[in-house]
Amino acid sequence: MKILIGADTYAPDVNGASYFAQRLATALAGRHEVHVVCPSTGYGSRTTGTGAGIVEHRVRSLPVLRRKGFRFCAPVRLVAAARRILTEVRPDVVHVQSHFPLCRALIEAADGLGIPVVATNHFMPENLTHYVPVGDLGRRRLHEWAWQDLARVYARAEVVTAPTPYAAALAERAGVPGPVLPISCGMDVSRFGTGRNRAGFRLRYGVPARPTIGYVGRLDKEKNLDVVVRALARVRRHVDVQLMLVGTGAERGRLAALAAELGVADALVFTGFVADADLPAAYAATDVFVNAGTAELQSLVTLEAMACGVPVVGADASALPHLVRHGVTGLLFPPGDDAALAERLVAILSDPDRAAGLGRRGRLLAEEHDEARTVAAFEEIYARVGGNRPAVPALRVAA
Repeated sequence: MKILIGADTYAPDVNGASYFAQRLATALAGRHEVHVVCPSTGYGSRTTGTGAGIVEHRVRSLPVLRRKGFRFCAPVRLVAAARRILTEVRPDVVHVQSHFPLCRALIEAADGLGIPVVATNHFMPENLTHYVPVGDLGRRRLHEWAWQDLARVYARAEVVTAPTPYAAALAERAGVPGPVLPISCGMDVSRFGTGRNRAGFRLRYGVPARPTIGYVGRLDKEKNLDVVVRALARVRRHVDVQLMLVGTGAERGRLAALAAELGVADALVFTGFVADADLPAAYAATDVFVNAGTAELQSLVTLEAMACGVPVVGADASALPHLVRHGVTGLLFPPGDDAALAERLVAILSDPDRAAGLGRRGRLLAEEHDEARTVAAFEEIYARVGGNRPAVPALRVAA
């Protein structure tokens, strides 16, 4: 088949939706002709092939203010640009990863050309609304509008998917026509496992050799890492432990200041950006992984930690309980409760046998999310919606 993936965030962006689109495109390219439409890394548009057998159509974009490295495609003439790409490529199916300007334009253009659309939702308003200075009432109204807007755009798709049953139900409650199909984002389980070189990672990234609470991801407000730093101060009353934060983000300075205020600055380690090839070793350097986020539709980093056999402590919120099954694959704590988080962390750090058991069962759960299952599920959907459709008419260029 000829599959076109639309993504408003794609490489080199660092986030779950970007990584999912990249991995899906790469996995599909081995058996299908794959095109990706995404924002350019500069101001001009271009089309290039990649070494992975994917054709990238980079559409002119602008930088996002206050979000270093992120870019967006302005809506002006965007539908026309999307229509040109679709008419040139003539895909059997378009698979969009958001309802933002570029994917919205692809949906409209595909609808006009009779090309079926599959839409996957990676969006929760909470990941954006707290950046808008409109007060609590304004944020609630913005939250409602954001879901309504997504439902209106995705109503034009033949099939809508979400990463977890929680995410699927959330989208349906927001008005997205159902059924919304839960399909895991998946991961390459073979990349992760026990026995990685934790000593080499620690040496390379300046991480001392002592018990370690780990986090991997963006250092942004919605990740609630201030709760983790406050818990660290409590845990250190019982265990000589450090907190390793892998990633970059706007909250780094505030977290460092909070650690200094609480007297644990010497136990907080920032590695900065870690190359994808080093991520398995980053998890291996961790004795317990923590995710305090309350706006997770799945959480790939939690899955990756589990695949490495690392016990996890997660907030009892959003989709995390689908992965962190209390007392089985990890421990849950009430969102925002740093005292409860600290208690869970001490329980794992002080009981190696319990930690090992949680890690083993977490690995077994992660294996259920192998990306081969995800790719097969989407291939089945593509074949169902795109297998028997009329050819897209050729683009007529005015003389």
